[in-house]
Amino acid sequence: MNASKILQQLMQQAGGSQKGGSSSGVDVKGMLGGLSKQLGGGSSQGGGSSSGFDMKSLLGGGAMGMLVGSKRGRSMGGKALKYGAIAGVGVLAWKAWQSSQAAKNGNAQDSNAQERTAQTEAEGERVEALSGEYQERRSLELLQAMIMAARADGHIDEQEQALITEQIDALGADQEMHNWVEQQLKAPLDAQALAREADSPQAAREMYLISVAVTDDQNPMERAWLDQLASALNLPKEMTDELERQAQQAG
Repeated sequence: MNASKILQQLMQQAGGSQKGGSSSGVDVKGMLGGLSKQLGGGSSQGGGSSSGFDMKSLLGGGAMGMLVGSKRGRSMGGKALKYGAIAGVGVLAWKAWQSSQAAKNGNAQDSNAQERTAQTEAEGERVEALSGEYQERRSLELLQAMIMAARADGHIDEQEQALITEQIDALGADQEMHNWVEQQLKAPLDAQALAREADSPQAAREMYLISVAVTDDQNPMERAWLDQLASALNLPKEMTDELERQAQQAG
């Protein structure tokens, strides 16, 4: 399975989208036109794309954009899909932990450097610092978190599931990855099962942060999912607040 390749492309494209373009070389407008024809989309309002999709809601050549903006016209307005939070999920989750530690310790200086080092190591590595099977595993965890969060309001129907899988394939997914995505789009939403995949506190923070990036906390169903996930991941309120703040600031 090539989950790390898919996640890296999505992160890179998120960075490009945040700057108003795509760093991947993918012809997003062309893909939009094709998707619009398949979905029967009309023209959008308010200066959006002529394909019927909000350009700001698109990510990954269409796949992630379709996860968060359905053909039923769910308006994202660039608010819920936080490109910067997806592009820098590892660094931002780590910064959230550092900020929470600073707030907890105040201005007190910990004289035990060895203890500080041990505590830092116990938190786990950031996704971008991992390699090999460890990076593949974390990538799967984050992709699973994204898909579950995007499905939290139940707006993705069978036709859209097929098109999302098709767009993931366009990013270079192998057959095993294709089958996995199909399975995730149909699997029951289970915060406890998802949380069990987290192998470190850093993994848990990244899973929560990337979920925040593709949800609208003003939507009651999505807010409820975030709360369930936070509880399952054993993330305290001060940590989830900091992760949400980092996501909002990243934009």
